[in-house]
Amino acid sequence: LVRVLRYLKYTLNYRLHYTRYQAVLKGHSDANWISDTKDTKSKSEYVFTLGGAAISWKSSKQICIARSTMESEFIALDKAGEEAEWLRHFLEDMPMWMKPVPFICIHCDSKSAIGRAQSHMYNGKSRYICQRHNTVRQLLSNGIISIDFIKSKENIADSLTKGLSRGQVNYSLRGMGLKPMT
Repeated sequence: LVRVLRYLKYTLNYRLHYTRYQAVLKGHSDANWISDTKDTKSKSEYVFTLGGAAISWKSSKQICIARSTMESEFIALDKAGEEAEWLRHFLEDMPMWMKPVPFICIHCDSKSAIGRAQSHMYNGKSRYICQRHNTVRQLLSNGIISIDFIKSKENIADSLTKGLSRGQVNYSLRGMGLKPMT
């Protein structure tokens, strides 16, 4: 609680700053595989930016138990894909928005999750991962999303999964468009 209050005190003058020249919607997806010894569920996080600042973000506990880091990252990628699809439909409904809406690039820091998403076959035994695989494959094949690798230290959703150094937190805040008022 003290940390949260200290954070709020020092970020009171910070605001999201949007620019009109970067009208590209992009996302960042991340997961934290079982960080708590008392709880066996991982966390999923995503951040979507438009115009240089965050427009949608979420950090939540996964509803199923992932058996590996790849599975937890894949579940997070699926959740980010759902949000990307919703955001794309939202932009398509805006009258002044450029049509057709291009695919939304989701940055992920797990090469194994990206490889699984781009694979046409799922050979695992977990039914819930198979369903998520089919969903992500459909989003990829329909041109709604694309998935790109990003280093973990450059993933702005990383700050939602775990404690980071001050420099990495500042990098994530700038990536989300959070800047001090001037």
